[in-house]
Formats: sequence, structure tokens, C-alpha cells
Amino acid sequence: MLRFLCLLLVSGCTLLATPTPTPTPLPTPTPAADGWETLAPGLERRVYLPDEANLLSQIIILRVNPAQYTFRAHYRPGNPLTLLQWRAELPEATIFINANFFTPEFEILGLLVSDGAVYGQSYAGYGGTFAVENGLPGVWSNATRPYQGEALEQAVQGFPMLVADSQPAYHNPDPDRATRRTFVGQDSQGRIILGVTPLLGLTLVELSAFLPTTDLGLVNAVNLDGGGSTMLSLLAPGVPEYRLISLDPVPAVLAVYAR
Repeated sequence: MLRFLCLLLVSGCTLLATPTPTPTPLPTPTPAADGWETLAPGLERRVYLPDEANLLSQIIILRVNPAQYTFRAHYRPGNPLTLLQWRAELPEATIFINANFFTPEFEILGLLVSDGAVYGQSYAGYGGTFAVENGLPGVWSNATRPYQGEALEQAVQGFPMLVADSQPAYHNPDPDRATRRTFVGQDSQGRIILGVTPLLGLTLVELSAFLPTTDLGLVNAVNLDGGGSTMLSLLAPGVPEYRLISLDPVPAVLAVYAR
């Protein structure tokens, strides 16, 4: 099992030997002086380039204010869906991204809670959790706050933690390769940060080291499934639709809805 988890960590689930799909080009509205584009009240987007000499290191960030948006986890055990199929299933979602790692049988790893229904088993002592508890979203480390059966409305889990207490959280002397990444975090104002690397991506060590150096103000952030599983759909009123299509269908997504 440990070897299986390590393979997931490096490559993402069920990564296929298929060329990376080209993401839908980002529209080019004029960003504010600080680089953020306001797509709707409480929803902003920004593109970061950790290595200006390497355009493939691009990170797309969506910043979501919980006062204007709600979050739900959706799970189809054993029945993974492509981005287009998830979009047909979730026509009201403003955003969705892929969530938990999963087995070859398309069963999630870690904990997932969808509208109060609990699936899987929480990681113990490692990884992190995004959850909605008493109507409020949060991101935390499983090492500092283990799941003890408390009532959660929604939850997804991943590993490793990338940022913990505003500091880089992943340090590994063994090299991992650059690949597409998906992550979720929370900033010091309580806003939820959703991030993907749409092109070649970064190593986990590089991503963990970079995020705290930005002006995102991240307090905590956790890595979700990546590689062939990374997907992002953005469909906001008045904004051209953006799709980052995954190589693989996935059984679980984290979706965002306007209130």
C-alpha cells in the first residue's frame, strides 16, 4: 500500500501515456494592478509564473469568498466521469476541480464527505483536509487535527500538505518529477484558494516552496490528485468558459456554487 501511495503522489492516479490536452486559452480581461481579475463578486482569478524562464510552470489560481459561494463534494464510486460528463452532471456549478486520489477501481482514498454522507477512511497522521463544518469551509493538516468522526457537511482529502501555518510543509530529499498539480488552500482572510498547473507543472517540493512566497497569504494548503487527473471547469456569467480537461475520468470533484 505504501508503494501504491507513493506512485500516486508522484504521478497522479491512472496516468495514461497520452499527450497532455491543451487547456482552453484563458480570456484576457485587464487585470487589476495587483494582477487579480474579478470574474464575479467574490470570485477572482490570477496566473502566477514561478519561473519566468519556464512558461510551463504556470499556475492558475481562483480565489473564492465563502460569503458569496458554497462548496460541495461529489462522488461517483466506481463510475468516474470526464470533465464534460461532470459539467453535464453539475450544470449549476461555477467551478469544479478533481479531488481525492483513487484506486484503479475508482474508489477514493482518504476521507470524502458529500452532503453529510461519509465515504472512505481518513488519512491518519499525514495529508490534509478541506471541509465544510457548520457552514464554514476550512483547510487543515490531519497531523494537527485528526478526523474523529465529527459531523462535516462536505470534505475531501489529499496529501501531502504543501503549506502549513503559512510555511512550506513538504520537504523531501528524494526527487519527484514535474507534473500537473491540483491543490486547495485557505488564506488569512478565510477565502478558499483553488489552484492548478495546466501545463507541465512543478514538482511538489517546488510548489510547496513557492506558494508561501506569493502574496496569496496562504495559511494552509493541501495537494489533491494530479497528473492525469488534474481538471478544472470554470463557468461564470459573462466570462468565457474555461476548461482544463484531465487525461483520465475521475470519481470525485470539489464544486463551487454561487449563493
